[in-house]
Amino acid sequence: MKRLASLRARADTWRTLERQARELLELVDLAEAEGDEATAADIERDAGALERRLDQLEFELAFSGPYDDRSAILAIHAGAGGTESQDWAEMLLRMYLRWCEAHGFSAEVIDEMPGEEAGIKSATVEITGPHAYGYLKGERGVHRLVRLSPFDSAHARHTSFALVEVLPEAGDAAEVKINPDDLRIDVYRASGHGGQNVQKNSTAIRITHLPTNIVVTCQNERSQHRNREAAMRVLEARLLEIELAKQAEEQARIKGEHVSAGWSNQIRSYVLHPYKMVKDHRTGYETSDAAGVLEGDLDDLMKAYLQSQVGAERA
Repeated sequence: MKRLASLRARADTWRTLERQARELLELVDLAEAEGDEATAADIERDAGALERRLDQLEFELAFSGPYDDRSAILAIHAGAGGTESQDWAEMLLRMYLRWCEAHGFSAEVIDEMPGEEAGIKSATVEITGPHAYGYLKGERGVHRLVRLSPFDSAHARHTSFALVEVLPEAGDAAEVKINPDDLRIDVYRASGHGGQNVQKNSTAIRITHLPTNIVVTCQNERSQHRNREAAMRVLEARLLEIELAKQAEEQARIKGEHVSAGWSNQIRSYVLHPYKMVKDHRTGYETSDAAGVLEGDLDDLMKAYLQSQVGAERA
């Protein structure tokens, strides 16, 4: 019934636009016949509103995938390069958290592995909200940063890489079936920078799915039960990804080809020196407002990618 209601609402929207366009054409004929300039101005205003509505609906076509309306699991992994890449991974984490905050999405960091000196080695974020996966799916891939290093005594220019994964959250239990006998669950104390234990009790959870050897961890909650629930959601999302990747048509849509976090694989470059620019290599879209992007202003980059994919997945 929910699907029927959704399809009916979509059909009603297009029928309404069709009727409005037809009425505008009739008014155009009338205004031309009578030479009515006032009516012509009204027609121009209404036509502009109709055009903006059509543009919005065209953009919404980017969310026509079967999982686009779901919440998302976003994972960030520092590439080779030690402290430089780990700091870059933390900058990306902050960027996505800012974007979520600006758009009203709930973002919870459910696992974070800090770097030895600065930054993070990896982080996993659960992002909840309508079309969270639809918006973020274009962020998966390698992100490249070029800047003057704050960790280099010579203040030399460095290039860093980080890998971003985006997975749709699994829906009902029928999509992903997990046999409890296939799980190995370890409990340990959460750790902070330098490896020191930050909690007296063992609340952190590590779940290993034995058939696939997938390992997920969660240590950011103080409750062992909540950590386990969060880890299971991540495991379900990764198993759903594997199931979908078995189908060649689904593989590119859900995750794409596996790439390493290094040269020639980046989807986007963030240049802070010698000039400021962020460029998406898939769409060619670029902006000089690198600071704004790193503060979470990702809308134009996301929109350019999503609009470039309209119809591509059906091709």
